[in-house]
Amino acid sequence: MGEDIREAARAHLVPHFTRASAWQSPDLPVIVRGEGCYVYDDQGRRFLDGLSGLFCVNIGHGRSDIAAAAAKQMETLAYATNWSAAHPASIEAASLIAGLAPGDLDAVFFVSSGSEAVESAIKFARQYHRSQGQAGRTKVISREMSYHGTTMGALSVTGLPSYREPFEPLLPGVFHVPNTLGATVPPGGSARDLACVEAIEEVIEREGADTIAAIFAEPVQNGRGALVPPEGYWAELRAICDRHGILLVADEVINSFGRLGRWFGVEREGVVPDLLTFAKGSTSGYAPLGGLIARRPLVDRLFEAPDGMFSHGATWGGHPVSTTVAIANIHALADEHVLDNVQANAPRLAAGLNELVGRHRVLKEVRGTGYFYALELMADSETGRELTHDQSTSLLRSVLPAAMRKVNLLTRPDDRGATMLVLAPPLIADAAVVDELLGQVDAVLDEAGRFVNG
Repeated sequence: MGEDIREAARAHLVPHFTRASAWQSPDLPVIVRGEGCYVYDDQGRRFLDGLSGLFCVNIGHGRSDIAAAAAKQMETLAYATNWSAAHPASIEAASLIAGLAPGDLDAVFFVSSGSEAVESAIKFARQYHRSQGQAGRTKVISREMSYHGTTMGALSVTGLPSYREPFEPLLPGVFHVPNTLGATVPPGGSARDLACVEAIEEVIEREGADTIAAIFAEPVQNGRGALVPPEGYWAELRAICDRHGILLVADEVINSFGRLGRWFGVEREGVVPDLLTFAKGSTSGYAPLGGLIARRPLVDRLFEAPDGMFSHGATWGGHPVSTTVAIANIHALADEHVLDNVQANAPRLAAGLNELVGRHRVLKEVRGTGYFYALELMADSETGRELTHDQSTSLLRSVLPAAMRKVNLLTRPDDRGATMLVLAPPLIADAAVVDELLGQVDAVLDEAGRFVNG
């Protein structure tokens, strides 16, 4: 393939969230094959996939069984809708997912991506309240630095200023409150005493509870770097929503299907949300699929209203091939005890990453859980010196990418609120792969430290 394929990419393929300088680079990766926890480029180099593609490939690359299931479905029924009809694959996938979801989250609405799933949750929340005679409930509360998607509604809920600014004005009536970064429950207190919880109550009081449709939150927030909430935080979200008649939405586009060692991230919090969004890991990236899971009573009440329908749909929602892939993927995750693998090896990953904090002055903090971590960088942890703007820019755009290429690691430097390196390996990564990943990160941090401190 060589340079011709890169020239073709530059001539005809528009990249996603990629700077022009990276797209023009002679080192532009062209990935041609995947196997297990690894992918291979057009030059034959093998890379450890430290981000599971994009938090997607939970079951690992190169599964012939999933490919065979998709091919068989294409031969049987390549396309059908869930508009006034149904087909076996979507019915089975919905039943399987509902059986895994906590509580009475029993009704599954399929779309094709995480952004569409969040968009669907916004629309469901609005229409549900309207169907119950509360048409004034249109506003949404979300968290600062959160990422919920790229469609205009999902982007409105997103709390990242740099992502929002090029497309403003966005959906009105969305309020962003502080996230859980640095939040700790005071001695003798509870999560109710947290400033990030009090801020939610303040918005509700100021705007009026009867104007708020939903609160959106990720169990572990991706934007700003794998923010694990303090104990009791989600219970407070649930209590606030119950008091005020607000729908609680768990955005699990990243967290679900094993990323945190559970089928769904909210399981670790012991809370059942009203709506739950999913995507990526539902098919391990082998086909596009996203969805919204709603509590059965909410759907029943909506269907009992005069219009008797959820006024939303998509051409590819519940696509036979995508839902067949989801079935094969979920069965593989269960049959091969992949979630048990995460639970068994997550402590090894956590311990290894935390050990790196003591060895690298450039490493400020490690945050995360399961197979989902963010490493926040600074100039010198011993003196408390932070990175300059120029140092951060160089690390993100050149130093870290070059260091990762050197050790054959694919993952993502992240600039959303800090200078970070994000890690989310495939859930099949065993102890040996975890150790390999830790070694690669160690080497990358060495390069970062040499650049910053000489």
